[in-house]
Amino acid sequence: MDQFIKVRRELHQIPELGFKEFKTQKYLLDYIAQLNQEFLTIQTWRTGIFVRVEGRIGAKTIGYRTDMDALPLNEKTGLPFASTHTGAMHACGHDVHMSIALGCLTYFSTEQPAQNLVFIFQPAEEGPGGALPILESEEFKAFWPDEIYALHIAPEYKVGQIATREGLLFANTSELFITFKGRAGHAAYPHLANDMVVCASHFVTQMQTIVSRNIDPMDAAVITIGQVSGGDAQNIIAEVAHLDGTIRTAKKETMELIWTRLKQLARGMEEAFQCEITFTKGSDYCQVYNHAEETKQLVSFLESEFSGAFVEAPAAMTGEDFGYFLEEIPGCMFWLGVDSPYGLHHAKLNPQEESIPFAISVLTKFLAEK
Repeated sequence: MDQFIKVRRELHQIPELGFKEFKTQKYLLDYIAQLNQEFLTIQTWRTGIFVRVEGRIGAKTIGYRTDMDALPLNEKTGLPFASTHTGAMHACGHDVHMSIALGCLTYFSTEQPAQNLVFIFQPAEEGPGGALPILESEEFKAFWPDEIYALHIAPEYKVGQIATREGLLFANTSELFITFKGRAGHAAYPHLANDMVVCASHFVTQMQTIVSRNIDPMDAAVITIGQVSGGDAQNIIAEVAHLDGTIRTAKKETMELIWTRLKQLARGMEEAFQCEITFTKGSDYCQVYNHAEETKQLVSFLESEFSGAFVEAPAAMTGEDFGYFLEEIPGCMFWLGVDSPYGLHHAKLNPQEESIPFAISVLTKFLAEK
């Protein structure tokens, strides 16, 4: 199993952003080419890869998805195998995800499974989103599974723990980009300008009332502005300002309501501040909603074969485009404990690598028994 910790470290050094995973794809293809090819069919799609393992019986096809891309972040772990790509880091654990998938694929390349398996190496999970275009691709339709599974590392759980639940696991998410356009002017003459820093600041405050006053208190939603920018100098009234953020909701209908209210607030702000406000939508991810039967099968397996591993997970406002697969294909996603003091998307995230052989042992046994 040390082989796949080595694989993880090599992948960790070459993080790449969505749909630019060229080195990552080559690394994966070179590795897969060294495996026994007797049961394998390999197909590329953009920077992604599909690998089908022919089963002995082949009455159905089981899918397993891993993501490939990294985040636009400068690593601060100080590890000897840290990212060699400035401005990119596997700060969401996709290097761990890929090494686990390769470990499972390696096993099944010589131990033919009863059912067909499809390993999906998906690009662009962090953005702009690879799952939806994969589902729409002709290449994937030829590999379409009857059920599908995936994992995501969880720093808050211990190594040896797997957490999941039936129903809602992750939220609906929508990236939010807002531009405010007014009139620049001298700082000493504010009455001759339309200040977009002031306008944007008011908008940040006002949008928080959507959750507190327009959403059912028994529902769940959050609007976060993570980046604010505007202006050119300390003595110039800003002509343009930008707000970048994200929306998370437990229900699709709530997401639609928030977008409606944001645009209504913008119309009022445009009148009040005599400006123009425009919205640019980024990636929209639907909820990750685990199917009951497949989740029960996984939980029952864990309780039977890996005593103490299963933990009942609460629903989270995390976003994951695996939800698009689950809209079309029955399946389940779960958290894999990696016991790190730093959370997902943190520049010092360092998952415990003992989680890799543990996950491989769980998944190979689970998939072999399907």
